[in-house]
Amino acid sequence: MYFEKIAELISEKIDCPVEDITNETKFSDLAMNLEDEFSITLEMTSDIATVGDLVKKIETLVGEKNA
Repeated sequence: MYFEKIAELISEKIDCPVEDITNETKFSDLAMNLEDEFSITLEMTSDIATVGDLVKKIETLVGEKNA
């Protein structure tokens, strides 16, 4: 019950098929969708603890790419 709802929410947020999300899916795997979306290489490091941290990291990487 909980898994299905959580998988559905993640699927909607990152625009990937819900079938691609399993109990074994790692957040680093989900980051690949973000890499594709923004044409960047994203490493999920310990300094990315919150969504805000992730947004800042993506903003920095996109800014560096476009500089």
